Amino acid sequence: MSSFIIEGGHLLSGTICPQGAKNEALQVICATLLTAEEVTIRNIPDIRDVNNLIQLLKDIGVKVHQNNRNDYTFCADDLRLDHLESDEFVKKCAALRGSVLMIGPLLARFGKAVITQPGGDKIGRRRLDTHFLGFEKLGARFNQVEDRSVYEIAAKQLRGCYMLLDEASVTGTANIIMAAVFAKGKTTIYNAACEPYIQQLCLLLNNMGAKISGIASNLLTIEGVTSLHGAEHTILPDMIEVGSFIGMAAMCGDNVRIEHVSLKNLGIIPEAFRRLGVKIKVEGDDLIVPRQRHYEIQSFIDGTIMTIADAPWPGLTPDLLSVLIVVATQACGSVLFHQKMFESRLFFVDKLIDMGAQIILCDPHRAVVVGHDRKITLRGGRMSSPDIRAGIALLIAAMSAKGTSRIDNIEQIDRGYEDIEQRLNALGAHIQRI
Repeated sequence: MSSFIIEGGHLLSGTICPQGAKNEALQVICATLLTAEEVTIRNIPDIRDVNNLIQLLKDIGVKVHQNNRNDYTFCADDLRLDHLESDEFVKKCAALRGSVLMIGPLLARFGKAVITQPGGDKIGRRRLDTHFLGFEKLGARFNQVEDRSVYEIAAKQLRGCYMLLDEASVTGTANIIMAAVFAKGKTTIYNAACEPYIQQLCLLLNNMGAKISGIASNLLTIEGVTSLHGAEHTILPDMIEVGSFIGMAAMCGDNVRIEHVSLKNLGIIPEAFRRLGVKIKVEGDDLIVPRQRHYEIQSFIDGTIMTIADAPWPGLTPDLLSVLIVVATQACGSVLFHQKMFESRLFFVDKLIDMGAQIILCDPHRAVVVGHDRKITLRGGRMSSPDIRAGIALLIAAMSAKGTSRIDNIEQIDRGYEDIEQRLNALGAHIQRI
């Protein structure tokens, strides 16, 4: 187990560039299973979750060539399909939630897949029903093998159909899209997720020869094809990391520039921080966050308390609520945060309360933050990272706090952030990994 020792109170300044998007990387890497030809993907983040997925592909026979640190070529021309059913493979899948994205491509190309309940963040229930219901509508049959805790999924020939998803699941939509590209006939997916990650996946698949229309909407139409070919693809900057850097700059920055953010793909993320009073300048495709000596939470037109809630795209991603909560602790005013999608993601606020934050946890989904207006500084302490996003939020809190803090279980942070301490130390932070 590794930990961070953080000496708080140091101002950050300078320029930082976001890594490639983790969630997009997991999807497009799995899409390489759909062809026997080479697929080159650039801007892949060098993080634990992505590296573990790449290793899973190697285990089943995918040829992986690393062109440079963030640039890979994949070739799935000779897979070890028998390994998919081994206990070793099933055990590795159980530790990585991204492994679920292998089901759709394997089912489409080979007519079968075996998967276990995948791991990932402990942030509440993250059911797989949407995935399985979509596969069933395409004609697949699945069977739960209880003594091994695995699912066997099979289909001789997937057939296109109309489906209305029970929820706009990002991974569910991605999985169904990848399964449907080889389905006979036309598949229509309504209530599809339409995040930039899904848009990027569809663009890659179309470049590989798929026929997907309705990209960027919640109504996708897929005309089945018989095969896909190789392609090249570049992953977008990670919008969650961009939002994390905005939060860091607001709490303890002294003019921080965030480069090459792909502004058009950030949605309402900058606006969510502006609702807390954070000033953000835009220069081309860069964001500049000046020093925030004072920032005041907005209120609604009728004077009621500001409420910030997560929602499917183009709403606010739930992955940034943790960071926004930390930023609100030093704002002027009060704000209600409503986490609708996961019931355990707000429990980390107890650690912020121990640091001196004024937060009322109303229930597992709602918390009210009463900002200190920088009149009371958070104090350092010892804490543990429960998940990726809470981990980075606690790191931001520790960087702004008075005194020294220790964050344990930082492997959770490593799952989503590349070389985070080196990059922040380059801006003036004092973070040591032990």
